[in-house]
Amino acid sequence: MKDEEKTVNFDWRPALRRYFRLHPSAFILAASALLVAACGFQLRGTATLPFNSMYVQAASTSVFAIQLKRAVATGSGARITERPEQAEVILQILNELQEKQILSLSSGGRVSEFQLRYRVSYRLTDSKNREHIPASEILLRRDYTYNDSQVLATESEEALLYRDMRNDAVSQLVRRLQAAKLQS
Repeated sequence: MKDEEKTVNFDWRPALRRYFRLHPSAFILAASALLVAACGFQLRGTATLPFNSMYVQAASTSVFAIQLKRAVATGSGARITERPEQAEVILQILNELQEKQILSLSSGGRVSEFQLRYRVSYRLTDSKNREHIPASEILLRRDYTYNDSQVLATESEEALLYRDMRNDAVSQLVRRLQAAKLQS
């Protein structure tokens, strides 16, 4: 008798299952990615403004106006002009205020909480002085606790909160400009 060659049938499936075993959180991650894609979520892209050129009339030292010009110039197809005669629309920044109000006092009569407010008033007109957005206001509020033993830290926190509110106001105003309906 000849030695019969024995063939070994090795089943790779259990080894592959062990190798490609996915953690349950991977399924949750994949499911959430599919849900986000299915709901139509998109990252905010460029703003489509209903005009081609805009002049921003504001104080020359206004940080808000500088950030707004930058946001419109880089985030949309509209260009910012240097003179109102060159622009299709004129955005007038009527007022820009930073306010601070005491919210609460400690039992010793010292301030323990403040509310910061940031207001921007504006209106949008065209070169013929027709109003497209009447005088409107963006009002943002932030509360923060005050600790008089850490004055420098609370002052820097206050400055950061105002900067955050200014950035938020710029993005809100750009969205409102997108929704503006220009009359012919």
